[in-house]
Amino acid sequence: MLLCDIGNTSYHFLDPSGRDFKESVTTFNPQTIQERVYFISVNSYVTQKLQELKNWIDLSAYVSRANYYETMGIDRIFAVEAIEHGVVVDAGSAITVDRVENGVFLGGFIYPGKRAMQQTYANISPALEYSFNFDVGLDIMPKNSQDAISYGYLKTLYSEVSSYNLPIVLTGGDAKDFAKVFRDAKVEEFLIFSGMKKIMKKASLC
Repeated sequence: MLLCDIGNTSYHFLDPSGRDFKESVTTFNPQTIQERVYFISVNSYVTQKLQELKNWIDLSAYVSRANYYETMGIDRIFAVEAIEHGVVVDAGSAITVDRVENGVFLGGFIYPGKRAMQQTYANISPALEYSFNFDVGLDIMPKNSQDAISYGYLKTLYSEVSSYNLPIVLTGGDAKDFAKVFRDAKVEEFLIFSGMKKIMKKASLC
């Protein structure tokens, strides 16, 4: 049995031993896998192809979408399903922040990812073309350009997320960078897979 989180560019697999690996959406043939695969997908084209394969089971059918808003991504939903109480900060191309209390989703918001925001500053002026300093102090106003854009970007997110006074869970490709800002947060690299396992257990699929 395999778990698979399918994005726009890759299939991300997790096997029973805890080993993860990725395959390209453009080159990988899902028919090469004979064992059962439980998956979620934000890629509508891939999802349609997988409907023809009986050993690929779409876990999105086992989630109550009524608990979430209509256009919420399935990857966000499964990250939220993984926790009972806290704030999920998924730091990827965009940063999604979702609040959960006592197992109930209370809402969330979407914030620019670090590369998108760095490009925004660079588009304003070449003089602002810096990478973010994730070690910048957020308790004192900066006195140089790199720290000034870093402070403006990070302090806004930090202040909002911290205001909930809930445990913070970081996931996504840039989670380790943001862990320097959210120092008390827990980094969960495989949070979506944890949500998938939880849903499978509820549905008696494992």
